[in-house]
Amino acid sequence: MLYAASYMTDKMLKFVKLDQQNPPKRKVLDRKEDFNEIYSEFINEKAKEQSSRCSQCGVPFCQVHCPLSNNIPDWLKLTAEGRLKEAYELAQSTNNMPEVCGRICPQDRLCEGNCVIEQSGHGTVTIGSVEKFITENAWENKWVEPIKVRIEKKQSVGIIGAGPAGLACAEQLRKQGYQVTIYDRYDRAGGLLIYGIPNFKLEKFVVERRTNLLKKGGIKFIQNFEVGKDATLSELKEKHDAILIATGVYKAREIEIPGSNLENIFPAMDFLTASNRKGLGDKVEQFDNGKLNVEGKDVIVIGGGDTAMDCVRTSVRQNAKSVKCLYRRDRENMPGSAREVSNAEEEGVEFVWLSNPKKFNGAIKIENVLVDKMKLGDPDESGRRKPIIETNSEFNLKADVIIKALGFDPENLPNLFQEKDLKVSTWGTIKVDFDTMETNLSGVFAAGDIIRGASLVVWAIRDGREAATSIKNYLEKIESKKAKVA
Repeated sequence: MLYAASYMTDKMLKFVKLDQQNPPKRKVLDRKEDFNEIYSEFINEKAKEQSSRCSQCGVPFCQVHCPLSNNIPDWLKLTAEGRLKEAYELAQSTNNMPEVCGRICPQDRLCEGNCVIEQSGHGTVTIGSVEKFITENAWENKWVEPIKVRIEKKQSVGIIGAGPAGLACAEQLRKQGYQVTIYDRYDRAGGLLIYGIPNFKLEKFVVERRTNLLKKGGIKFIQNFEVGKDATLSELKEKHDAILIATGVYKAREIEIPGSNLENIFPAMDFLTASNRKGLGDKVEQFDNGKLNVEGKDVIVIGGGDTAMDCVRTSVRQNAKSVKCLYRRDRENMPGSAREVSNAEEEGVEFVWLSNPKKFNGAIKIENVLVDKMKLGDPDESGRRKPIIETNSEFNLKADVIIKALGFDPENLPNLFQEKDLKVSTWGTIKVDFDTMETNLSGVFAAGDIIRGASLVVWAIRDGREAATSIKNYLEKIESKKAKVA
């Protein structure tokens, strides 16, 4: 026991000797010129060194606050000991996309924000950067392999949506030998990972590499397929033994103020999709004709979440003349990642806190925005202090382009899927039994944002994994009943 304790002290618990260190960020002037990721990767020794700062606490709050319950202390310990293949295998055992989560998870609100040594004033272990390091190292060493199915099963599952929830569910079911087909309305798999998140946070090869691996493992992808148009939900149910709905939520929330019908006021997803498609080499007419290209323009983004941060930082890289972000609360009450706000400020974005648009002005196109100054009142139902308009506080801001990043709502899936019996909540999300992820329609399950509203990728992956377990149980019961009848 003494030897084990001495070994642990030698390899770990170095937070009192070693300072917190993140991978270096590229210089601001350099990173503003392109869409490449802004963080360099850890080199081997730095990854080991930073992993060794973990305190290996008895109750790992990093793991508790991870939606996937990733075994973070153990894979940090393995990394510190140089056992990188084992570290990767442990990381991927609970997470279908560790290379994605290492890049885009808001670690400052989840694992790193709840790190015990962070609370004690020593600076958090840089968990996300280590997760990215061990996964990229695994890809480089060809440790990431396609699914190898031992026993093929005849039962099939149709998955609607190729975003993180759908992909995670597909992988888990395919590992069990089920025949899996993913249907998606877009021409590439990945959902928001491809078209919603900019390259400077998540380069597209990372997503394409993962989806290609799933294809090699026997998962079938049918792109440019719209449920309700190319086939109804009922028709897909006839074709498969179980269905998962994992469409995400894409309908932009509107801001109902005078002037909303003026030209050059765009939803965030239109703007981000055009930019991402351009980066993928597509011909994008609305970008090429200047409509969704903000070069040389005064841009105002409305919203305070991570999508708003993606829009302001994309605008900077498109060489906008100026970029402002309007948010009705203050910095402390902003829902977006604090790290992303800091990155945006470094890149020249101006945040206009405690401000809310009152009217869009212009003849045909937007010319300026009339803005109310806000103050914070008592907490609302979300627990955050409610913004209240200050009297006689109006001011104007010049704008050539407005980007609305106010969040997303579900589309009307019962109508879209031609399935009037599919039950939805008051908010339009699909109603499920959260113990089984099953909808009111037998054999039809749902996961991700379409059941919980717009949320994080890591939650979508968790939902996809849990749905896979429930679908497996459902299909096994069907097989058991057939066997008894036979």
